[in-house]
Order: sequence, then structure tokens, then C-alpha cells
Amino acid sequence: MKRHITPRQLETFATVARLGSFSRAAETLHLTQPAVSIQIRQLADTLGLPLFEQIGRDIRLTAAGEELLATVRVLDHEWNRLDAAIGALKGLHSGRLRVALVNTAQYFLPRMLGAFCRRYPEIDVRLEITNRAGVVDRMRKNEDDLYIMSYPPQDIDVVVRPFLDNPLHVVAPLGHRLAGRRIDAAALADEPFLLREAGSGSRAAVDRHLQASGQTLKVRLTVASNEAIRDLVASGVGLSILSRHALAADPADNGLCLLDVAGFPIQQPWSIVHLKGKVLSLPASAFIGELLQAAAPAAA
Repeated sequence: MKRHITPRQLETFATVARLGSFSRAAETLHLTQPAVSIQIRQLADTLGLPLFEQIGRDIRLTAAGEELLATVRVLDHEWNRLDAAIGALKGLHSGRLRVALVNTAQYFLPRMLGAFCRRYPEIDVRLEITNRAGVVDRMRKNEDDLYIMSYPPQDIDVVVRPFLDNPLHVVAPLGHRLAGRRIDAAALADEPFLLREAGSGSRAAVDRHLQASGQTLKVRLTVASNEAIRDLVASGVGLSILSRHALAADPADNGLCLLDVAGFPIQQPWSIVHLKGKVLSLPASAFIGELLQAAAPAAA
């Protein structure tokens, strides 16, 4: 077998495998779809076996494709190890940092990342924002250096470093009848609630709290967007339980108020997460330090 597989071909293959689409891979890689198809065909010709099969409108990896993807992940791990070693020799003046975070973390993490980028302008930083399921999927595929989330997966061997409080408050529209006084959680029994979708970190924290306290809520709507929930609550559709980070410094600017409910806020800290066997690059280690340092005043 001729051994002329290129890193570009492997990157293109891994992107198609991750996205399940030649066209979306082309868009992500800033290539034309024919260029992506040519690279995949050349790679398959080199290996002597097809890497994808078409099933209806979907494409799936063949057995050869699965083997190649496993090899790409091993190579990526070794590249990270080399990158970390070279970075240590050069000092923190080059390298790359890949961070994936859940949607709610977008309200604070980019500011912290921006400070890091200004400090180290030569580092190539890539940020991916998605829901928790997307972050966990990327984690399983070892696609990033670090992950920012409030509810790390239990079935993946990871290192978890809590670094920032993430209080979850009961929110209501301005002028709600329960606002301005201390209330028991039982007072919420007849209120309609809008909650995040099952599987989100905040929903998992709410469900655990309710189960532990023996409480139930009347869930009127399940919504996969903090912004949509804020607007719906402000318009009087119901109450919700949201991260304080998803609200304005003054919740009234969102048309909301925080209810003073016994047992709230629920505390579910934000954590820096990475695979236990991950070889952290120098930029990744430096960013962890930056996050811990930036969060320290808030925790004091």
C-alpha cells in the first residue's frame, strides 16, 4: 500500500465523519464539496477500501472508516503530546487551544477567553458552543482540549475542576404576586413552569433537587433556549429556574425578578473538564490557570 496519506486528508475525513455530511464538512473546512469528495476518494483509494456508505440521505462509516477514525484519534492524541512538549520548549508563544462549552456558559466564558487571547495573541484558539449533548459527544470523540459545563458526564473517565459558582434561581415576571417576600417551595405547586430540555445541565440539577426534596412542578413548556425562556417568563407565560449567568446584572432589564424561595438558589458549579488521559498542551494548562485565577475574586 502506498503511504502518501496527508494530514489534510485525515482532517477532512475526520470532519466528514463528525458532521455526517460532505457539504457541512466543506463549509466547516472552507473548501468546495468536490474538493472534499476528492480528498475522501483519494484516501479510500490509498487504503483500498471505501470509508463511507450511503444509506438513504445519510452517510455512515464503513468498517474501514471506523478503523481509520480510531487511528486518527490516536494520532491526534500523540500530536497533542508533541504539541505540549514543543510548546514547553518554546514557551507560551504558540500552539492551539480548543474549548467546547455548553450554551449557558457563553454568557461569561468568552470574556475570560478574550482576556487570554489578548495576553497570548499568537495562540490559535477555537471555541465551540453547543448544548450539553453536543459537548459530551465532542468529549467522547476527543475533539477538544477542555470542556466547560456544570454537569459533567458520569460514564466518561474525566478530570473535573469546579471553578465558578452557578446559582440557579426561580425567576418570575416583574410584578409577580410572589415577588418581594420569602416563600416556601410549596407555594410554587400551582405555578406553570418553563424548563430547559431534559439532558441539559441546569435541568439535571433541577430534577435532582426536586427528587431530593420530594417536590414536583407543573411543567408547561420545555424549551431549549435560555433566551426564549427569559422572554416567555417576562411575557407572563410561567415561571422558570435559570442560571444567574443567563440573566442581566439587573434581572429587571430582562423584565424579570428573582423569587426568594426556600431551598433556592440551587448551587451547581461550573467546571473545567477534560479527559483523564488527555495530554494537556501548554496553552490548555495556562488557560485552566487563567480561569481559576479569574474566578477566584468571585468566590472570595
